[in-house]
Amino acid sequence: MSVDDDRRVVRRAALRVGTLVASASAVAIALGVGILVAVLVSGARTEGGGRHSGGAGGGIGDRFVVDLDDVLPWVLGLGLAGVIVLGLVGWAAARWSVRPLDEALRRQRRFVSDASHELRTPLTALTSRIQIVQRRQSRGEATDEPLEQLRHDAQILDDVLADMLLTAEGLAHAGTSRVDDGVRAAVATLSSLAEDAGVTVRAEELPRITVGVPPVTLVRMCTALLDNAIGHSPAGSTVTLSVGVDADTDTAVIRVQDTGSGIRDDDLPRIFDRFARGAESGRRRGFGLGLALVREAATRYGGRIDVESSSPAGTVFALRLPRAR
Repeated sequence: MSVDDDRRVVRRAALRVGTLVASASAVAIALGVGILVAVLVSGARTEGGGRHSGGAGGGIGDRFVVDLDDVLPWVLGLGLAGVIVLGLVGWAAARWSVRPLDEALRRQRRFVSDASHELRTPLTALTSRIQIVQRRQSRGEATDEPLEQLRHDAQILDDVLADMLLTAEGLAHAGTSRVDDGVRAAVATLSSLAEDAGVTVRAEELPRITVGVPPVTLVRMCTALLDNAIGHSPAGSTVTLSVGVDADTDTAVIRVQDTGSGIRDDDLPRIFDRFARGAESGRRRGFGLGLALVREAATRYGGRIDVESSSPAGTVFALRLPRAR
């Protein structure tokens, strides 16, 4: 949302709160006055004291008299009830008035946590790549290739940040992308991390399939799945990526298979929830956001992510995305 949008939200909230307080106060006052008048009328008696004309019973100007002892409890009770009612109205109005602020803070916290997670992997890859350049320089070897990879990693950081900012504004990139390109980009981004972890990443034959997801979002999803698989695979193992087509649903299916210890049964129902973490692998500490962000992105573009299988021999995640028309 823009600054103008935020201001409009605040103005609408202020108008709603003002209307609520005014209406509730008017109703409470009118009800209290009505009850008080009814009590006064029902408890009043008349006393003659005016002018008389003619014979008996022709009094003019009779006065209504009310006993204070009868009315005072009602006045005090209605006053106390009014204070309680208006207090409840003020409490409800305060909650209503801060709702836009609560929503804004929630979006802000969500963006900060998402950005921290999404930028963490490319930054780690950058650090690893810089170390490669330093080692090659110290040995007097050529550094053109890792420097080119560094430039590519920096571009990925810029693309990811732009995509996240658009998402935070309630917008989304539109476009299509080829699945094989997205998978290769994710593998290239995490190649240094996989090497440091002693994990081999193997991409099986990748058919040319186009999906209705923009390239940067597709790379983000593939990177998160691959990063999760590398983080839960032991050294010396292999992570396998494959791409296929589900003809029944006309979707592209990206499968990422690791050779970790699998997902515990009690973790399966919440594996895609935010901040849900399984057993640690002893490497970088996860924050339980990667799979949740993949699910949110997939849902936004009409796809889904599932745990296709999980056992002590490893886990297979299947990302299904609608094919482009």
